[in-house]
Amino acid sequence: MVKIRRYHVDNSAYFITNVTYDRQPILINNIALLRESAAEISKRYRFEIIAHVILPDHFHLILDPKAGNVSNILQRIKMSFAARHRKQQGLRSGRVWRNRFWDHIIRDNNDMNRHV
Repeated sequence: MVKIRRYHVDNSAYFITNVTYDRQPILINNIALLRESAAEISKRYRFEIIAHVILPDHFHLILDPKAGNVSNILQRIKMSFAARHRKQQGLRSGRVWRNRFWDHIIRDNNDMNRHV
């Protein structure tokens, strides 16, 4: 698998898109689990979710990592959600998310407004 290079720009927000494995439409019915996961991870990693849209098989976030990096924050949220979802479904294993995610560094206020 090709290693993706992620760029970090201090004091920048990121527009992120993440998709479920095989585009399973599980997110709408599990919004509470996703929120709980983000809240849990926010206790260990400082970040702000500026805006979000949750669709059946993917979500979009505008995330401002106050400390740490986007990859670590998103990995932790995805892992937490996957564990909660599997437990709720009575599953011991199984993929929940596609590998990787798409990101875009927000450049200025106009860019932020377009993405919001």
